[in-house]
Amino acid sequence: MKKVLVVEDSKSEQRLMMGLLKAIGLEVALVENGEAALGWLSENQQPDLILLDIVMPGISGLDLCRKIRQELKLNTVPIVFCSTKDQEYDRFWALRQGGNAYLIKPYSPTDLVKTVQAYL
Repeated sequence: MKKVLVVEDSKSEQRLMMGLLKAIGLEVALVENGEAALGWLSENQQPDLILLDIVMPGISGLDLCRKIRQELKLNTVPIVFCSTKDQEYDRFWALRQGGNAYLIKPYSPTDLVKTVQAYL
């Protein structure tokens, strides 16, 4: 079963993502911030995909993405940003840091599922 790591500080977003991902047969691991994500990534088998918020307490999603891309074993794991930041430069900068896709919140459930499936 494919595993998705969700790095998201909003409880409502966590519930939404978890429900959608489990509905399409994926295993989901949830962490609330960048520091927790780094800990999870060092202690677990690499996920098949990472869903990543940008604005979080502590390490931002952009900084976390750069750190993930520096790890040899993680540098090919697809990263999908999910953020309320909706300017074109936000998308550009996130993809420039190593992200594969960028969804703007609120996104439709269909968009999330299609994007995740495209990278798995």
